[in-house]
Amino acid sequence: QVQLVESGGGLVQPGGSLRLSCAASESIFNFNDMGWYRQAPGKQRELVATIAVGDSTNYADSVKGRFTISRENARNTVYLQMNNLKPEDTAIYYCNARRMSRHYWGQGTHVAVSS
Repeated sequence: QVQLVESGGGLVQPGGSLRLSCAASESIFNFNDMGWYRQAPGKQRELVATIAVGDSTNYADSVKGRFTISRENARNTVYLQMNNLKPEDTAIYYCNARRMSRHYWGQGTHVAVSS
């Protein structure tokens, strides 16, 4: 059973930064790609960023230039560095791992951006 454990969420003021971590229970080389999704209250879950085994990345337009996804293979961990946070970034952030057509999800970590 794949386990993904997120950490690093919290309350931050607009313009601030947070770094989210996602630790996998097995080698992240076992997955085609890993990523972060978010779900704000009353909205559908949306893609934030993904990173593939070959380190190619993909970002939602709303976070380009502010968020950076990276991976540390030795620690089986994926990170999401979030800078210049805005109130509209407030959401529960979920780690995702994809193996072919199967997706695995973490339990989520809450990010709140407010003054």
